Amino acid sequence: MNNSKKNAGEYAATLVKDGMIVGLGTGSTVAYFLDELSRRIKYEKLSIIGVTTSTKTAERAQELGIPIRDIDSVLKIDLTIDGADEVDCYMNGIKGGGAAFLMEKIVAKYSKRVVWIIDEQKLHKTLGQFSLPVEVVPFGNGQLIHELTQHHLYPKLRLNTQKQPIVTDLGHYIVDLDLKQIDQPYELAQYLDSQIGVVEHGLFLDIADEVIIGQDDGYRVMNKLQKKM
Repeated sequence: MNNSKKNAGEYAATLVKDGMIVGLGTGSTVAYFLDELSRRIKYEKLSIIGVTTSTKTAERAQELGIPIRDIDSVLKIDLTIDGADEVDCYMNGIKGGGAAFLMEKIVAKYSKRVVWIIDEQKLHKTLGQFSLPVEVVPFGNGQLIHELTQHHLYPKLRLNTQKQPIVTDLGHYIVDLDLKQIDQPYELAQYLDSQIGVVEHGLFLDIADEVIIGQDDGYRVMNKLQKKM
């Protein structure tokens, strides 16, 4: 058991209030949040509706007895709890290790409040230590990869164990950019947004309202007033 992830996930579950519509993220830290949310539903009679960000999360929510609805069947999302692969000192992040970042970004967009839960190892001064995923349409992906290579973005098509392209829940491929350090995330996001064939990228800029950082003996919270650590 990872105590830091567990501490972050369990604290995040206390933020959920009765009657909320809650965005349910994806990832290993979110798994602890889902477990605790399920416990509260069962023993505290908490009444909530979940909106999931991946097929995997939807299946797990159903196993745990968490009621879920499609995003287009709700008017608003009160709170989204999600993980992140990397977070910088400005509370910007990289997401997409679990290949669900397009749906995660859509759910975050329509949420009143977005909280990320991570362990301390994912907190860095700048982004880039984790590869930046880019979701692309299958048609012409080789041409796009060549274009990204020409711009020194070091792209690599994400493959499964059978050496075939990983396909997202929405039918796209993922190209990972091995950048090491991202000094200008906003400029990079703008460039990727402009590329034909790019559906979405894993740069989550100015999206999180709070970051819960799990520690072995508890957690700490970073919010917009505490940026730059």
